[in-house]
Amino acid sequence: MDKIIYLDNNASTPMDPRVLAEMMPYLTDKHGNAASRHKLGKYLDAAVEKSRRQIADLIDANAEDIFFTAGATEAINMGLRGLLRAGKQHIITVQTEHPAVLDTCRYLETKGITVTYLSVDSDGLIDFKELERAFTPLTALVCAMHVNHDTGVIQDIERIAEITHAHGAFFMTDGSQSVGKLPVRAQSFIDILTFSAHKFYGPAGIGGIYFSSEIPMEPLIFSGGHEGEARSGTLNVPGIVGMGKAAELAASEMNEDGERIGKLRDILEQQLLAIGGAKLIGSKTHRIYTTSTIRFDGIDSENIVQKLDDICVSNCSILSYFEAIPSPVLQAMGLSRDEAFNALRFSIGRFTTAEEIGQTVEAVGNIIKQLHNKKSLQRSKPV
Repeated sequence: MDKIIYLDNNASTPMDPRVLAEMMPYLTDKHGNAASRHKLGKYLDAAVEKSRRQIADLIDANAEDIFFTAGATEAINMGLRGLLRAGKQHIITVQTEHPAVLDTCRYLETKGITVTYLSVDSDGLIDFKELERAFTPLTALVCAMHVNHDTGVIQDIERIAEITHAHGAFFMTDGSQSVGKLPVRAQSFIDILTFSAHKFYGPAGIGGIYFSSEIPMEPLIFSGGHEGEARSGTLNVPGIVGMGKAAELAASEMNEDGERIGKLRDILEQQLLAIGGAKLIGSKTHRIYTTSTIRFDGIDSENIVQKLDDICVSNCSILSYFEAIPSPVLQAMGLSRDEAFNALRFSIGRFTTAEEIGQTVEAVGNIIKQLHNKKSLQRSKPV
């Protein structure tokens, strides 16, 4: 492949080379099972516990409340499906959640669980009054993501948690897009927090869940009693070590990353919004510094994605077996089907350069001009 400009960091961040270097010994000579009682097993177990502490430090939690999973999707299933009890079988969530949450909730509905899906306004934010009205005596849990994957919109999870706890329910948040990028204070007000290493420059295939010691969780996976019986299965030691290192780097470099990436995002956004018919999607003030989602009127964003070739961005749509489906997030925010198909998400990361931003703006501008000219020619042709 030619040199790739990667602006799809919300989908997955590249692994930091320092993370890979930390993992390499555990992929080669320091192999084994962390549950083994021999010398090497104990060495690997110590490495796992070091990583657990690094992650706990990043999210302001106790290490004993961190449990490893294969990723955020498993963690979300664990949080939603492992909490419900007889007499408490109602969940409140949001229409703009990640499919890992929405699909799990739809599955739970087939098992008799009642789910309320809160709406959002045109900025992508929930109405706290609607949240208040949604509670019933059966409400066990409110699940609202911290940062949205399609728009970067930040929900006020502290306020949501406050309302939730006042009604005697637990609060769960998907931190996939915020952990490692924004300060997260798990112990202060979050009951369940899910995250994935490949969203903050760690390896894919490893994630975790925080739940406070007061949460009566039941495991989804049995056999062996690993992770204090919370999640059985041989631990992915290289992945865990990598996630721990990624957490350590995120904790020390978060402010620096935020300032530099935010400046690049603002430059990209200002120049793209200068293109005729371009409009920002989502709140401009309640949004993470990495993300800019822009709608280009009258242009199918899939055409831009394909023509960009060596520049990777997302059109936010979901691919089914038969057709592309416009982003449910954008439609929940009031965009029509066609308007949702006009959207492009640019998500910037630690390794994005100013030169790449300039090249992207130039390429997108040229493609949109070509597409507008093509449409004008088609309209001018005699029938």
